[in-house]
Amino acid sequence: MSSNVIVLDNGGGYIKIGVGGEREPTAVVPNCTARPNSSTVGTTAASSASTKKLLIADEITAADPTSLSLRRPHDRGYLVNPDLQRDIWSHLFRSLPLPSDLSVSSLLLTQPPFALSLPSVRRPLFELVFEDFNFRSLYVSDSASLVHLYEASRNPNGVASRTQCSLVVDCGFSFTHSVPVFQNFSLNYGIKRLDLGGKALTNFLKELVSYRAINVMDETLIMDDVKEKLCSVSLDVPRDLQIARKSGKDNLFRCTYVLPDGVTHTKGFVKDMDEAQRYVTLYDEAISPKAVAEEKIEQTNVMGKYEDRRRIDLTKNEFNLTNERFLVPEMIFRPADLGMNEAGLAECVVRSINSCNPLLHPVLYESIILTGGSTLFPRFAERLERELRPLVPDDYRVKITTLEDPILGVWQGGSLLASSPEFDAMCVSKADFEELGSARCSRRFVQ
Repeated sequence: MSSNVIVLDNGGGYIKIGVGGEREPTAVVPNCTARPNSSTVGTTAASSASTKKLLIADEITAADPTSLSLRRPHDRGYLVNPDLQRDIWSHLFRSLPLPSDLSVSSLLLTQPPFALSLPSVRRPLFELVFEDFNFRSLYVSDSASLVHLYEASRNPNGVASRTQCSLVVDCGFSFTHSVPVFQNFSLNYGIKRLDLGGKALTNFLKELVSYRAINVMDETLIMDDVKEKLCSVSLDVPRDLQIARKSGKDNLFRCTYVLPDGVTHTKGFVKDMDEAQRYVTLYDEAISPKAVAEEKIEQTNVMGKYEDRRRIDLTKNEFNLTNERFLVPEMIFRPADLGMNEAGLAECVVRSINSCNPLLHPVLYESIILTGGSTLFPRFAERLERELRPLVPDDYRVKITTLEDPILGVWQGGSLLASSPEFDAMCVSKADFEELGSARCSRRFVQ
């Protein structure tokens, strides 16, 4: 019956939606609406009117991202604007190849930990599902249990599968959670949260670039692209800071990003990707000294051709990046160094595990699973392991696994659960909601 189950991973940044039982979601789209802040100078009245059209979900990814004003139904990970969320869902249900008759379909929906304990979130959510869209039944799950289910099924010989225990670290759009999972249930007393996620990292990058080069405070989507293409995790911050202070070709982190001009190109791009990837040699231990020397000679010749292009030219709307590339992801590991009153990710993981039964500690350290878009930064897992090792007893093994696709892992776990024979019995029906109300129905999903 999974063909009648819609799986909806309703993230603060992106919605992943599709039919239960499928391997891939039907669509991955921004969970927001967008409208241009103002018309572009030099455009005609007709084109200006067209650019001011309200864009929803998938329409945003195809549009010019310049100076779009975004409205999101979530704030700090929780649903705060159900009317806006209804408009976005309605658009997706109409435009995507999903079951057309929702009254005979079930919905598997993801929510952050403890979200259903808040009446301001719980009541509008149930009303959206049962009253606005008339779904037959609903199951609400947290992300961590779905990630554990997917990883355990994908790797039946792994520790998570054999022990039915794992620690899921979810670095999402609005926050980061460290969640112990035992027998497919999240252990609420062990959940720890950092109020840092992809949104905070993008905002930090916008501030750095706006202070040093060009004002990009209104360019959220463009700076998301810059972050995803050019930022990476440092394994040696003092060393990388020294390199980033160098001038010319000795600065392996320097690269140039070109903003869209709306005429010749409507998307931003990295001017010279070879230049942007030079820093990789710092971490490639397999490269011989001779190969490194040859690479430096070749880069010297190549960079000579781009000497003029590396200068910032405001008339061309481009800017340079140097230490921003590793300082932005550094927020997750050392927020205190940047003036934030937050523990780092490694400390968050240790606190989460220490909240659990001591018998679970060695198993949890050996089955850490990373999910969420922010874990896609290069060397994220290696840096977390280096941070954890001094904090973990010497006789414990630390093993960190990154999902095949950290962005889709939650949805894929939901698709797997929706195809199980027990799924219907786990759901709350529309009749249950009408008889018992949202408060009593939500107890089905709160452990």
